[in-house]
Amino acid sequence: MSETPRILAFAGSARKDSFNKKLVAIAAAGAREAGAHVTLIDLAVFPLPLMDQDLEEQIGVPENARKLKDLFAAHHGLLISAPEYNSSITPLLKNTIDWVSRPEPPDVTMLHYISGKTAALISASPGPMGGKRGLAIVRSLLINISVTVLPQSLSIARAAQEFTETGDLIDENKHALAKAVGAALAEKLITLLG
Repeated sequence: MSETPRILAFAGSARKDSFNKKLVAIAAAGAREAGAHVTLIDLAVFPLPLMDQDLEEQIGVPENARKLKDLFAAHHGLLISAPEYNSSITPLLKNTIDWVSRPEPPDVTMLHYISGKTAALISASPGPMGGKRGLAIVRSLLINISVTVLPQSLSIARAAQEFTETGDLIDENKHALAKAVGAALAEKLITLLG
């Protein structure tokens, strides 16, 4: 019997009522239904200083960076809902990836906490493009650190009008598409772990 795929799911936003937190929860449900074990985390629970090599040399790896590295290492895949700030990646998401991807002795050449993972990307934005410009940057960043990024993605535009009070997408087709991205990641990992 093959190993159950483990997916770490999170949004690149700390805001309590983040559209991306709502969206990643929907996609995570799709991944669970497809047979994956999903750990849904809130990056607000893991505050980090700005990545700074001098600080790293002075204090070592911050406690929350260590917790995140361990979480990333324990999962096969990443399900990321990435908000867009100024047509780019959010500072929170970039800083998280920067800390997690830092190599550590004795293995200073491998990014073993994140490289080799498989990821799926989604986004929600109040704007008309749904965060697509930011997703392109997240995709490029992850590929450059040896993460395989699935072609399946979803961007929800005008997100302020798209969610119910309970966090579901009003449009059943969009809701199904969000779950399908999570399912696609789970199915890809099942194949890889087969």
